[in-house]
Amino acid sequence: MFYFLLPIVIFCIFMSLRTLFIPNTLKGKLVSVDNFLYLGTVYLTVIIGYGLIYLLFNLMNTTILVEANKNSGHNMFESSFYFSAMMLFSVGNGDVVPVGIGRFIAVTEALIGYTLPAAFVAKVMSNKNNI
Repeated sequence: MFYFLLPIVIFCIFMSLRTLFIPNTLKGKLVSVDNFLYLGTVYLTVIIGYGLIYLLFNLMNTTILVEANKNSGHNMFESSFYFSAMMLFSVGNGDVVPVGIGRFIAVTEALIGYTLPAAFVAKVMSNKNNI
């Protein structure tokens, strides 16, 4: 099941990020509800996708996330999506730490988190010039 779900999740993340590079999908004003919802959807897709990747590795008994406070009472489902959001919007708080291959996965998510706003602004500005 892991080997079936992991490529699907990675494909969904890729397709969501791919929309940033398709021309002329955002038209109109620079600040609009459509642009806000578009960016929010891309962020949500990446958070859920990476959260599922962390969770799938955990379900395969591969430890890639370790909580600093073992007595926190959070389950792995909560920790996976929390860590995904923290890595996308910042570089984490240190309360959940990646280990092993989780470090590489976290680096790719952080890279996407840093480049996503710049790609979005570039896309909106290029569409403004094409109108």
